[in-house]
Amino acid sequence: MISHRLRGLVNLHAVATTVMAGTFFLVCVFGVRYQSKLQLSESVDIGRYLLAVIVGMVISTRFLKALGPKFHRLAWVEVLGLTTRQVVVVALAVFTLIVSTKDQNISRLFLGSYLVLLFVMLLFTNRLLPRVLAGLAFSGRHLLPTLFIGHSQALSRLEPWLAEKEHLGIKPVGFLSDNPSAGERATRSEGTRYLGAMALLASTIEEKNVGQVILLDLPVKAADTQVIIETCQAAGCRLLIHNSIEDHVPVPLLPVVEDGHFFFTTQEEPLEDPMNRAIKRLFDIAVSLPVVALVLPLLSLWVLVMQRWQAPGPLLFSRNRGGQRGSEFKMLKYRSMFYAEPNAQKEAKQASRGDARVYAFGQFLRKSSLDEFPQFFNVLRGDMSIVGPRPHLPQHDEEFSRIAKTYRSRQLVKPGITGLAQTKGFRGEITDSTLLHKRVDLDVYYITHWSVGLDVLITINTLLQVFFPPKSAV
Repeated sequence: MISHRLRGLVNLHAVATTVMAGTFFLVCVFGVRYQSKLQLSESVDIGRYLLAVIVGMVISTRFLKALGPKFHRLAWVEVLGLTTRQVVVVALAVFTLIVSTKDQNISRLFLGSYLVLLFVMLLFTNRLLPRVLAGLAFSGRHLLPTLFIGHSQALSRLEPWLAEKEHLGIKPVGFLSDNPSAGERATRSEGTRYLGAMALLASTIEEKNVGQVILLDLPVKAADTQVIIETCQAAGCRLLIHNSIEDHVPVPLLPVVEDGHFFFTTQEEPLEDPMNRAIKRLFDIAVSLPVVALVLPLLSLWVLVMQRWQAPGPLLFSRNRGGQRGSEFKMLKYRSMFYAEPNAQKEAKQASRGDARVYAFGQFLRKSSLDEFPQFFNVLRGDMSIVGPRPHLPQHDEEFSRIAKTYRSRQLVKPGITGLAQTKGFRGEITDSTLLHKRVDLDVYYITHWSVGLDVLITINTLLQVFFPPKSAV
């Protein structure tokens, strides 16, 4: 399989760079001891430090694997990042050894010089070696002549993918199709030219020495699919069936395998994992409990005094908001507007800059986000989370869902006091559909990419915005 070739190439590169780093370390030791005035004590156990270098390089292999399909075509800036991470890990391994053994004999200058030279060597190695290894591993009899079956349009869409896989020995030889006009729409590449009807499959495999057949789309008749499978099996030829569902579904899909059944989904949901939900809940409690116990009493007293002075009325403002999976809950806020009798129509109007309903200190509360602090009670009760999509009035949920098709996806998780959209500056009044779409996109991104680290980062950014409010705060 193509993925195995890529995995093997990454592993070859990892082994090669590890051997090179270890060998280069020994060369540097020899050069210092016998060819340099820089002293390196004979009592130093070089073997231990060589092992530390190798362990560091092995650990850094994960950085190579994370690069995935673009491993062989990294830009210089990406190579620089990869090399930096590798050398940092090696340095950590070496200096951990020094600290744990309390070795006073090893020359720090020697180690520093080695790490600098290792950086230079790996920088060029990471840039040049993958293509050299690919040329050695996937040439000659390891080339994989590939034949395509189906429409030329589908093949055209795969051409960028083919260009990326060429280094893995994938060699297109042409395509077969029962479409009479396929030849007229043949692709520009000589390797993917039209060769004839599907009836020529067996003879084409033999003539072109085909090692892999890619079925671009399933034939209308199941019997035709069976013929293709049996022909490939009889010829000892690999068969890949391309998933063409993306031609019919206008959104990215993710494959899911459940007990041998293959499904597609439109998004990942890390918080469907009970352990992730438990971690997020513990984070919510760890943050909100101290705020409720220590911050809210004094803050509430201050707000109450200012309200009595500028806008007498209730301390808190409580209205229904849309919660997880379409539920509703009472969300608490410090009242930042002049008190008025409840009026659903007026309350549904979003606050705007210079809104006459907002009293002076209320403007400060809104701009600094201090008016949101009572929502830590909502977090402790379990209605909300520290981080999540911001909740809206139920009538706004209805309105916004008609504008943004993915709006309801926000309700897959609990709403939050703050969210990714808010830290990116999208807060306050939603004045047009473009702002709404950007908020929804960021909310959906948060849901599909949730992690503890992301929650912590958003929380810190929000705290900074309390002291340095963004321009969008109203």
